[in-house]
This record gives sequence, structure tokens and C-alpha cells, in this order.
Amino acid sequence: MLEELLPNMDWEKMIEATKETLYMTSISVVATFFIGILLGLVLFLTAKGNMWENRVVNGIISALVNIFRSIPFIILIVLLIPFTKALVGSMIGVNAALPALIIGAAPFYARMVEIGLREIDKGVIEAAKSMGAKTSTIIWKVLLPESMPALVSGITVTSIALVGYTAMAGVIGAGGLGNLAYLEGYQRSQNDVTLVATIVILIIVFIIQIIGDVITSKLDKR
Repeated sequence: MLEELLPNMDWEKMIEATKETLYMTSISVVATFFIGILLGLVLFLTAKGNMWENRVVNGIISALVNIFRSIPFIILIVLLIPFTKALVGSMIGVNAALPALIIGAAPFYARMVEIGLREIDKGVIEAAKSMGAKTSTIIWKVLLPESMPALVSGITVTSIALVGYTAMAGVIGAGGLGNLAYLEGYQRSQNDVTLVATIVILIIVFIIQIIGDVITSKLDKR
């Protein structure tokens, strides 16, 4: 019955493509999480009235974040081809997609981190300062714990965006479900392959959203 409904399906290829998509997504999510938090913290701390207030540093990082956040992902991949070749040695394959995925997503997440940090009650930060807490202590004991629900919610949204990015990267040879849907499905007019690849991507997105919602609800003390 299934073979009649999906006559062109090669399940081994589908499983391999799913593994590639999960690999690209998981590696880029982990890297984006740490880079985004670092950039978001610097943006927050160097802003006016905060502990590391520095207009120049804040302006430079803010400009870079805005630039890379604004470039359409498909164009970013093309712009990063020389960098990707120098770093990975190729512009084709799952590893070749990682630099563009991380550089495309980290600035997006950094802004979410900054917004999450801004929502922290300033009274909590001032109380920590008045007790003589160092900046490092305030970061680890106040800023990150207090903003954790927003950070998890933000990385959930970013992870879902990254799944979409991997599909776009697949179209130009990065592998994964996007590559399978385009080469095996669209170019060969095998609509069943495109349909199944799309369904698998949707399942991945739903799972990420559910996990993110559960963790956020457990961390949210309100």
C-alpha cells in the first residue's frame, strides 16, 4: 500500500538525509547558543548605563549584528564561499553549510539574548551590586539565571529557523532533506519524495517546539 502511494521513495536516502539535517541543525544550534549569548551579553553590558558602558564597542558589535542578521541566508551562503572553502576545504557537504548556518543565526539569537537581559528587573541587578558582587558573579548568578526562560525560548525559535536554513543550504549542495527534496523530488518531478521530506522537516520543527516549550515552562518562575 505504501509503495503504491510513494512509488519513488528510497527510504535509505530519506533516513540519511534526515541524519544530515539533524547533524547540521544540532551543531549549529549549539554554536549559535554560545556565540549568541556571548554577543548578547556584550551588547547588554556595553549599553548606556550598564556595567561595561562603551559606546564604541556597543556601536561596532550592534552594527555587525544588524548587518549579518539582515542578509538573506541564501545570499550569505554565496558571500561566505571563500571563507567556507578556506575553513572546510569545500563548499559542498554538511560541514560546508555550518559556517553560514552559524554566522546567519548567531546575530539573530544575540538580539534575542539582549532583549531577554533587558527584561530583567534592574532592582535585582542593583541589589547584587550593592552587596559588592563582581561583574562575573552578576553575569553567572543574576543575568543568566534570571533571563534563562527567555534564552531558551529564543534558542527554540532560532533552532526552528535553522531547520529552514538547512533546507535552503541543501538546495546548493549541503545535503540533508532540502537537498533530497530539490534534487530527487523537484528536479525529477517526484512529488512524493518532496512531500515526505517536507513532512519530516515539519516533524523535526514540532519536536523542537515542544521540547523548547516544556523547558521554558519549567524554568519560568512566574
